Amino acid sequence: MQDLSNYYQFSREQWQNFHGEHHNQAITDAELRKIKSLDDEISIEDVKVIYAPIRHLLHVYLKNFRKLTKLRSEFIGMPNHKVPFIIGVSGSVAVGKSTTARLLKIMLERAYPQYVVSQMTTDGFLYPSKVLKEKGLMKKKGFPETYDMPKLIQFLSDVKTQAGPVRYPLYSHNIYDIIPDKYEEVNNPDILIVEGINVLQLPQNTNIYVSDFFDFSLFIDAHAKDIETWFLNRFEKLLEMAKTDVNSYYYQFTQMPETDAIQMAKDVWNEINYPNLQEFIEPTRSRADLILHKSGHHEIDEVFLRKY
Repeated sequence: MQDLSNYYQFSREQWQNFHGEHHNQAITDAELRKIKSLDDEISIEDVKVIYAPIRHLLHVYLKNFRKLTKLRSEFIGMPNHKVPFIIGVSGSVAVGKSTTARLLKIMLERAYPQYVVSQMTTDGFLYPSKVLKEKGLMKKKGFPETYDMPKLIQFLSDVKTQAGPVRYPLYSHNIYDIIPDKYEEVNNPDILIVEGINVLQLPQNTNIYVSDFFDFSLFIDAHAKDIETWFLNRFEKLLEMAKTDVNSYYYQFTQMPETDAIQMAKDVWNEINYPNLQEFIEPTRSRADLILHKSGHHEIDEVFLRKY
């Protein structure tokens, strides 16, 4: 267990007291069902108890960020210009990063209707499967070396420094690969949420890290055994969805005995996802500004806020 002595530790009950004055986000159950990932659980109570205080904390960071940006421009005698406030969301596969990122986007859009709030995932910066096969890395997909980190860093640099649209590649979990010649774009946002397992990692052979571009970072944490259970449950749901979709990457696994498919998923966890979690993802937890710890039922039971 990493030393978290440089964090304030709060129980769920303690954290809910930090919601600030304007904490009612009017988010409905239908909206929560729409944004949550497979096998992830989130409730209106979670929004009030956990995420409303996070929204308030982000307000503090954003307010100071914008003030500092303005004062820096004044110091060097340049007109004040918009610089995106970037939030990083990290954690293991199947831990609920995407759900958290989508929820924060909705809450920030409602708190700041005058701002453009965008959200994206770093999955698009994985090397295409063809390249991974050529490099012999298909069985390490998700490890640091399977991402085009220079390309991701350049993307974030462009978002921070250039006005106008910046493109990034699209990844499909349905085909388990980059979609050829398909791109999404971020167009001069006020706030950008970047979600991915690798966003707090320290890549080799470079002096610039992805997290250098973040103004706030959040890590979703849980016990490895719980994450394994969520990963396997999600795999079973993906199998069910793929039974009638021949274009799905998971369709091939519906053509074998279910016990064999589940065993294969367990092997993927034991040989790829768990080692990646231990070696490269979990060690980045202590680099986050905020850590949300989940219990076995997906409920956030502890919150850790960096002291300095």
